[in-house]
Amino acid sequence: MNVAIVKYNAGNIYSVVNAIKRLGIIPILTDSADELQNADKVIFPGQGNALEAMTYLKAHGLDKVIKNLRQPVLGICVGQQLLCRHSEEGDVDCIGIFDADVKRFQPTQHEDKVPAMGWEEIYMADEKDDAANVLLKDLGKHPYVYFVHSYYVPVCENTIATADYILPYSACMHKGNFYTCQFHPEKSGDVGEQILKNFLNM
Repeated sequence: MNVAIVKYNAGNIYSVVNAIKRLGIIPILTDSADELQNADKVIFPGQGNALEAMTYLKAHGLDKVIKNLRQPVLGICVGQQLLCRHSEEGDVDCIGIFDADVKRFQPTQHEDKVPAMGWEEIYMADEKDDAANVLLKDLGKHPYVYFVHSYYVPVCENTIATADYILPYSACMHKGNFYTCQFHPEKSGDVGEQILKNFLNM
């Protein structure tokens, strides 16, 4: 299987590379349009600043490449956010797969820390289509996953799983061939490994 990971100026990419290697697949890390278009699966990970990321992606034409991919694509953390319409982080227009705007967490009490960091339970949406169920199957009744983020995607029509920190928000999303996780499956133990397996087995 040919798995491509989008190479751009974002942190945390090599932990995703290593997670895929642990599953027995050697991925390619690339910013080549041809390699991304010809891959069987594409992973769009990242940590970092949305404005800086979009500036890089647009300068290299990768925003249009990603938007026009037809194979399964998995956006992780900032990758989820960049697939939305707009982000408050840098007030930047993003790729626009999901008709949603990325917001910054606003603490409502002293205990609320930003960035949100740590293990949180995710809750499956009551109504998911069969394609969305493929990503989230075999996770157990109360899956916990690892988050690190200051910005979130509000719950919307494409939300297939939620988490709750300060308010409910999108933990996973799905539209067409695009799937996302706000959390880091590569840092989420057995649950995260199962999600990556589910994606690779699509």
